[in-house]
Amino acid sequence: MDCKVFERHRKNVLNEMKNNSIMIIFSREKEEESIVNQKYNVNRNFYYLSGIFEYNDILVLAKINDVVSEMIFIQPYDEYKAKWVGASLSKKQVEELSGIKVVRYLDSFETTICHLTEVVHTVYLDIVSTKMEKCLTEDECFARKLKEKYAWLQIENARPIFAKNRTIKSSEEIEMMKKAISITNQGIMAILRNMKESYEYQLESYFDQAIKYYGATGYAFPTIAASGKNACCLHYGDNHSLAKEGDLILFDLGASVNMYCADISRTFPVSGKFSSRQKEIYNIVLKGQEIVFRNIKPGITTRELNQILINYYAEELKRIGLIQEDSEVSKYYFHGVSHHIGLDCHDLCEYTPLKAGAVISNEPGLYIAEEGIGIRIEDDVLVTETGAEWLSPQIIKTVEDIEDFIENNK
Repeated sequence: MDCKVFERHRKNVLNEMKNNSIMIIFSREKEEESIVNQKYNVNRNFYYLSGIFEYNDILVLAKINDVVSEMIFIQPYDEYKAKWVGASLSKKQVEELSGIKVVRYLDSFETTICHLTEVVHTVYLDIVSTKMEKCLTEDECFARKLKEKYAWLQIENARPIFAKNRTIKSSEEIEMMKKAISITNQGIMAILRNMKESYEYQLESYFDQAIKYYGATGYAFPTIAASGKNACCLHYGDNHSLAKEGDLILFDLGASVNMYCADISRTFPVSGKFSSRQKEIYNIVLKGQEIVFRNIKPGITTRELNQILINYYAEELKRIGLIQEDSEVSKYYFHGVSHHIGLDCHDLCEYTPLKAGAVISNEPGLYIAEEGIGIRIEDDVLVTETGAEWLSPQIIKTVEDIEDFIENNK
């Protein structure tokens, strides 16, 4: 993306910072994230502010007497490293990518911070909550060092500022997510072209090859390929069972482009044809997704959207004789229908009523373990001023379209 996008992000974050404060953001990958592609797994908030994909760099924003400044500290050229893994970005390259004019080497970072702490009252750090028994994160260690040396400093977590700003996506961010969705669609079509009795991982492999071919820079999350009763486990991840004729197979998958994520779920018949019972349950889920979509608008909460779906399920599941009481819905549907999507699949966000510019999932599901049927249909949705827009309308999902595609691509 153009550096002006990151300049705008920094301006918005600086506006939220207290006067006489600094924000320090390390580029390292966060401990809790699985590393799918090293280059594209730096700290999301560091990338959000800089547009830089490099480890060990440090970004500093300052607001002192209402005057703002920006600087980034990078690694100097290392000939040995350049030969083995590639050269680090130069000062000029960093400036062009980020729009930050003050680019220094890392060996001047501590001296700079010592000078700044003499004139500021607050230091913001990107602190991710960890369990007590785990090792301290880099930010937590740095916070401890600051407090030991500068007891008067107020250490604050920068994440609420990022949550507020990352909740609403810019047009450039939405285009990046649309690209990830388009690549994800190519992967899904590759699966469908090869749909037959196979091991789950074999069908998954067609997705892997296709998204790399079409330019994905990584995965939004590890793919779920769950056939038969495996689909009734929400976060099934083994992907090693045989997907048999007569089974449904649930895929929850997504490509990422520059860490911007797609998050799509589809459920397909391994044989290419839904049974009458599978079709009945599938269409209940699909109609539930349509009902949720019609209710997405600014001002509603994801909790309210979920309740709308639950109310619909209560009527439908009683109609087909699966339940007798409304409370029994939770036996067959036990997750939320929406979460925010962005630089993370479950994106950092404010948990407030939806606003225009938010991107959320719409993912109803039903999981009938006693029948070996697990169905989830998930698409990505942009909240608009007047309602909502599908971001993934090109990905087929009706029973008829799925059956026709498989039949015509054997």
